[in-house]
Amino acid sequence: MTAVVGPQAGPVTMIDEELSADLAGAALALARRFHAGATLWVLSPQWEPHSHHVAVEFVHPVIVGKRALPAVALVAADLVAETRIAVRPGDVVLAVAGADQAQVLDVMRRAPAWGVETMWIGYGDRPAAGAASHVLWVPSDDPMVPATGRFVLMYHLLWELTHVCFEHPGLLTVPDDDCTDEVCITCSDEGRLGEVVAPPAEEYAGALVRTATGEEYVDVTVVGDVVPGDLVIVHAGAALTRLEDSPQVGQWGPR
Repeated sequence: MTAVVGPQAGPVTMIDEELSADLAGAALALARRFHAGATLWVLSPQWEPHSHHVAVEFVHPVIVGKRALPAVALVAADLVAETRIAVRPGDVVLAVAGADQAQVLDVMRRAPAWGVETMWIGYGDRPAAGAASHVLWVPSDDPMVPATGRFVLMYHLLWELTHVCFEHPGLLTVPDDDCTDEVCITCSDEGRLGEVVAPPAEEYAGALVRTATGEEYVDVTVVGDVVPGDLVIVHAGAALTRLEDSPQVGQWGPR
């Protein structure tokens, strides 16, 4: 998709081939999540009108006959706390923000522990690989990008492509896993992300930890004292390591 800016300007690519593929993948994932009963939660701490616009786009379709889909803009001062309370496993969090937004980075890194899929629309320096499930990015350092309509175009296309997916019901169901055994190497517990809800109530007791499958008690002997909000890697009922508290541009690791 191209546009011409000014009488002498050449065409400017608005949606290039790479971004088109990313939008298609995100739309399919979003359609599948909505089909399974998800709610879309939208964050945009820098540009709050974008969060409201995205939510309205999905809740109030402008085309007759299209489905109204559950979407909510989150605008609290503490976006991490608000998102933590709002989301359920299977939901989707979509952020419209730069890659340097600390609260968005923190939400994105905690999302796997909450069991939610993540999407990130932005421009400038791209978040590190794996910072979100789907990254829809404009490779430009022009500070006017958020106000030029490119973001609006992106999430309008995301909305339209999501409804295109609804027109093909065969796309909406994820194939069942091939594993038939009760336990197998592929499906075994291999380093799940968890967020501490409460420390052990007494010595040698487990900490209450939230993971993508719900809350469970986890042995934290290896990592030592934990507090609510700590992120840990859980394997076979035990926390093996704790993650850094302050990610930078989507990067974090054990401490």
